[in-house]
Amino acid sequence: MARARPGGHVLAATLRRILCIAAHPDDNEFTIGGTVARWAREGRHVTFCLVTTGGAGINEHTPSNENLIPIRERESRAAARILGVKELVFLGYADGTLEPTLAMRRDLTRVVRRVRPDVVLCGDPTVRYYGNEYLNHPDHRAVADAALDAVFPSSETGAIFPELLAEGLQPHKVKQVFIGGSLAPDTFVDIAATLATKCRALKAHRSQVGAGKWVDQLLKSWALRDGQRGGLRYAEAFKRMVLG
Repeated sequence: MARARPGGHVLAATLRRILCIAAHPDDNEFTIGGTVARWAREGRHVTFCLVTTGGAGINEHTPSNENLIPIRERESRAAARILGVKELVFLGYADGTLEPTLAMRRDLTRVVRRVRPDVVLCGDPTVRYYGNEYLNHPDHRAVADAALDAVFPSSETGAIFPELLAEGLQPHKVKQVFIGGSLAPDTFVDIAATLATKCRALKAHRSQVGAGKWVDQLLKSWALRDGQRGGLRYAEAFKRMVLG
């Protein structure tokens, strides 16, 4: 595993537009919120694409999903403001039943061609479980699978989904992909200055975390773990693909 240089990975100043693709309304806040907040503070334009409505997100804090979809959309917008995200895209798929279909890939290709990001962040579709306590949600894997296929080859190949050309959406080549949740990360982003912001953003999802008394401790423990792996105090870890 490659080690981070001192200070962690620094994103080139020329990479200005960031697209983060996730399955559920709170996924980005759990996983990449510190990196997002850091890049937003650096003046980059960040867009969130949330594939599902989050309408199946019932738990001890929200025992019923009645009227849950608009609640989760409001929470997503509040969290995005905290992180400095400029734009949210809601694709409206049903929560909990996703598959990496051609239709999903087309929808994500449409988003990539419209947003025209330099960098795409998504999850790792190859990870079935983490340790012996967490089975990776099938929605996470499905969205990550479709997102990577949308980045390559679909977004940069005009002959794939030609109907998008008819919509005025020309091919676009993504320069880099940051894959979160990888079991073999090689890139570490220093989030010491934005960890508190990440925690505040996740707490905006009250339907999912309640009062969020445990949020700071959990996210800090993850940041410490990834920081230790990358030679930093607090970090988020990624597998980075450089595509051009």
